[in-house]
Amino acid sequence: MPADEEKSVYLTFDDGPVPGPTEFVLHTLKSFQVKGTFFCIGDNVRKHPEIFMRIAHEGHSIGNHTFNHLNGWKTDTQQYVENTRRFDETARQVMPGFKTSLFRPPYGRITRSQLRRLPDYQVVMWDVLSYDFDRSITPGSCLHNTLKAVRNGSIVVFHDSHKALARLEFVLPRFVDKLLSEGFSFKSIAI
Repeated sequence: MPADEEKSVYLTFDDGPVPGPTEFVLHTLKSFQVKGTFFCIGDNVRKHPEIFMRIAHEGHSIGNHTFNHLNGWKTDTQQYVENTRRFDETARQVMPGFKTSLFRPPYGRITRSQLRRLPDYQVVMWDVLSYDFDRSITPGSCLHNTLKAVRNGSIVVFHDSHKALARLEFVLPRFVDKLLSEGFSFKSIAI
């Protein structure tokens, strides 16, 4: 890569907004002055509207992660599409005028039929999964493995959930700090 070419990474966070984990992520991103993309669950938006609004007000991108974190491979197409649209309705109730074209299928599982029925969305997958949700992985291993996998242009998945919090609190600030020291910038995915 030429020396003048920018190196960048996309930080993404799945499963929020959740009191505690999402607030930790927002605080960390603000302390490093970087942006991320949050793929939110509609039911969590309904339960925690103030955190959802904070994500938007702090300048991060927001994507749809269905209303109930449905696995597309195990869900009827009509039910999946309705559940995805329900996220949009809930988000607009919290923030009138809210619109996103970003969609991440929970577990990365979606059928062709479901995709065809959701033409307004840009499906955003990832190339680096932090495994911060896996309680059998130590925080140190989570950090090491995530740093080892990241490349220029990587889309990295973390989870702003209670299940991931112990690893997230250790990994996220160290991950961001290390990549910044290596000349990376962090970008949010455009809506």
